Amino acid sequence: MPIKFRQRKSIGPIKLNFTQAGLTSWGVKIGPWSWNSRTRKNAVDLPGPFSWRQG
Repeated sequence: MPIKFRQRKSIGPIKLNFTQAGLTSWGVKIGPWSWNSRTRKNAVDLPGPFSWRQG
């Protein structure tokens, strides 16, 4: 099994994901709301065990 390179950097609410190919995706999380560049989905964390996602 080959060794893979993965690294995650945080700049405030922005998360950058790097692999051997370079920057692969990034996301934003502000309070209960989050967004991911790879999947282009919105998500909101609701109280308790609930969450909402828009795909």
